[in-house]
Amino acid sequence: MKGYPLAYRSEITECARGHGIDPYLIAAVIRAESRFRPEATSPQGARGLMQLMPDTGRWVAAQMGLPYDDAYLYDPVYNIRLGCWYLAALLGEFAGDPVRALAAYNGGMSNVYSWLDTQQWTGERDTLSQIPFSETRHYVANVLRDQRRYRLIYGDWKPERTGGDDGA
Repeated sequence: MKGYPLAYRSEITECARGHGIDPYLIAAVIRAESRFRPEATSPQGARGLMQLMPDTGRWVAAQMGLPYDDAYLYDPVYNIRLGCWYLAALLGEFAGDPVRALAAYNGGMSNVYSWLDTQQWTGERDTLSQIPFSETRHYVANVLRDQRRYRLIYGDWKPERTGGDDGA
């Protein structure tokens, strides 16, 4: 569907399976971050499909034991691989809660912890309006909405099977 593309489906499937993430969540993040344009660069310097900042990309690549160059962030496969790892790490940090993980993906993990510690935000989906950064408030709401829309448009995501893996 034109408004909800699903390019890089096999790469998203592989990452989703490898990290136990809903592939539609990954697709929704990519849609929000870059509209599926691998050459996207934000005014702040975030790059590629999942709009990773070079410092974040460098850190994630080191955690994954991968070589790194800022230019690699424009490679769709590399960017999805790093972005999925980072999103999975944030989901792990926030006990699998996609609302808090998405807020951290957009607004920074230290900010999310600060908002929670100072009770500026409860961390709940129904209190997104409490998030102090309007960009992050809208980002989380939009990604969650788009995740639902992707599921409605494309139905159940059937991960491609490779080898003996049972899939996600």
